[in-house]
Amino acid sequence: MPPSASLPSLILLCLSVQSLAFESSMASYGARGTRIFRSAFVRSFVGGGRLTRATPMNIKGNTQLLFEPASSSTMRSCSGTSSNSPDESSNSKVQREWSNYEKLVRKLYMTNLFNPVKLGLENMDKLHKAIGSPMDQQDISIIHIAGSNGKGSVALKTANTLRLAGFQVGLFVSPHISSFRERIQINGEPLSEAQVEKYLKEIYDICEKGDIPATFFEVTTALAFRAFAQEGVEVVVLETGLGGRLDATNVIKHPALSIITSIGLEHTKILGDTVELIALEKGGIIKEGCPVLVGNNVPFETLRQCAEEKKASQIYQCEDLLGEGGEQVMIEGKETFEDYDAQNSRISKAGLILLQFHLAERMAESNKTPKFIMPEMINEGVKIRPPCRFEEMDIKVDTTDGDTSKQKNVRVILDVAHNPQAIDYLLAKLRASYPTANQRIVVGMSADKDLKYCTNMLLEFVSDPSKLHLVEASHPRAASISSMLEANPKLSDSYYDVPQKDSLNEDGRDVSSVSTQVQKALKLAAAENEMLVICGSVFIMADARESLGIVEPRDSAVISEVAGAGMRSSQENFSDTKNAKA
Repeated sequence: MPPSASLPSLILLCLSVQSLAFESSMASYGARGTRIFRSAFVRSFVGGGRLTRATPMNIKGNTQLLFEPASSSTMRSCSGTSSNSPDESSNSKVQREWSNYEKLVRKLYMTNLFNPVKLGLENMDKLHKAIGSPMDQQDISIIHIAGSNGKGSVALKTANTLRLAGFQVGLFVSPHISSFRERIQINGEPLSEAQVEKYLKEIYDICEKGDIPATFFEVTTALAFRAFAQEGVEVVVLETGLGGRLDATNVIKHPALSIITSIGLEHTKILGDTVELIALEKGGIIKEGCPVLVGNNVPFETLRQCAEEKKASQIYQCEDLLGEGGEQVMIEGKETFEDYDAQNSRISKAGLILLQFHLAERMAESNKTPKFIMPEMINEGVKIRPPCRFEEMDIKVDTTDGDTSKQKNVRVILDVAHNPQAIDYLLAKLRASYPTANQRIVVGMSADKDLKYCTNMLLEFVSDPSKLHLVEASHPRAASISSMLEANPKLSDSYYDVPQKDSLNEDGRDVSSVSTQVQKALKLAAAENEMLVICGSVFIMADARESLGIVEPRDSAVISEVAGAGMRSSQENFSDTKNAKA
């Protein structure tokens, strides 16, 4: 070491090198997203002016830093401050060491900043083989589900029914609402933090030894595969992340059943600009010798040809198994609206009928006692809905009437309607389900949506801008309140928190706006006999649910401040698919 060099200067040099890679990775986010991650990135090194400990890790061929808190004498708080004396810490949050779970999941979220993401299965094939190819085991039956809409719901309904029938069931879905662990469930329960720690560390070690530059979604998929195999799961229900042909889940070779729920125009720069092209991408999950089930809202002839070319054993529609009809509709004036949940339940029922035969054969081959999926189990199992999909609940709100205090129930609906099609459906269902109710709406959007068009739909529905409450999430893809006001000046009479700017918050984002406005909206809804609808981006839902008093596992601020790092689209920062190979 040169005599003039000092430890702080070397650390700062290291930080500068990492910052260059960081800024390059974040360039596509624009100013706001980059600022959010820059502040989190800096706070990972600096806590209240104190340098924290940075541990060099050679992960998957890249020298990257796993950010950890400092020693106990300079422990970093969730707010990014640290102190040396009781006086300095008297107004700060409780300081503590990060848990191993927090370190590992935080590191996972930041993976894409260092490993550029390209579509293709090369990485995932290597990783799957490196962990022992668990999804190729004959004693595990796999249901693989793709689709533009409904795939998560069908996955949940299918897994829930199989659980009721007595099977050990693994479920892999995305994205999550409040905790990363929701993505990987066994028998309806998320993996424990201890399980995530154990299996995620194993995946990291395998990636390092094999020099596999796996991405966030690839590592997460491998984590699910590893956990399912090690925990003795009999049936695995896999939801694709995006598309199908090049999705990380598509390394499986022999699914018991492939399901394609629906096809719509989505992620057109990645999947194609027609429903036929998108259908072919999602049809990539069809495998030789395996049956495939498709919903009604698909270009059937395209998928039929795809199934024929891939030599699928058979392609089915729901009508082939359940007969014609059975679809529930909501009627609104002269228009009819299909009930998507009823459609998803119907697809799930048809899939479960097909699975009966496969599972019976598999158990007979293994000399196991057969388990039967009875009709009543199917009817009960498909009733479940994913959280925040027209999720209804009653919340007690303290109110006052003169000198009298009392509690009043407010009907609350949570829904992740975040684009024009989904918002149109949500509003139609509200009119059909609650034709005489007055509604108050809390909304937060993603920055890449048509903010003016979407908010105009909501304004037309409530008729009065003061019935809208604008919020923003801390996620880099979230639309700021400022951007919503700029996109639609008519929102100026809505409720929102005035953005406050500072050196680390140059655009004045407000990470507390969700809880503040949900509480305000609840009180106003109770006072004015209204329903409360909380809708928009999935990124606002964790804060909204916590503010409503819903008790559920939730990741800490240590994790949430970097959630979404390196992910521009719903799963990852994908490249062009033209030259990608399965």
